[in-house]
Amino acid sequence: MNDKAQLIGTILPWVAVIVAFGVVGWVVTTWMRIKNGYPLDGAWGQAVYPKKNEEVIERVKLVSQENAQLRAELGSVKDRLANVERIVTDDSHRLTQEIEALRLTKN
Repeated sequence: MNDKAQLIGTILPWVAVIVAFGVVGWVVTTWMRIKNGYPLDGAWGQAVYPKKNEEVIERVKLVSQENAQLRAELGSVKDRLANVERIVTDDSHRLTQEIEALRLTKN
């Protein structure tokens, strides 16, 4: 009987540490999800959404505007890259003609 008590006394602290790490991990994960606006899950898997306030709505609007600006910038970068690719893969004779035509229209 003493051996069993000693075994339980040896294993029980490790079990407590593992449970504590699990609880702390769950708390930190939930806090991060709330902080970053992700939906939470209830006890049975249903979505529990945090209440929306004015700050969250404004932040979503700002992020949406920034997203639109970045998409527009990405589109212009793609256009410029297509022109550079066309110039690089084009034959040198036609490139020279286009450069000369640009010089003539500039003067």
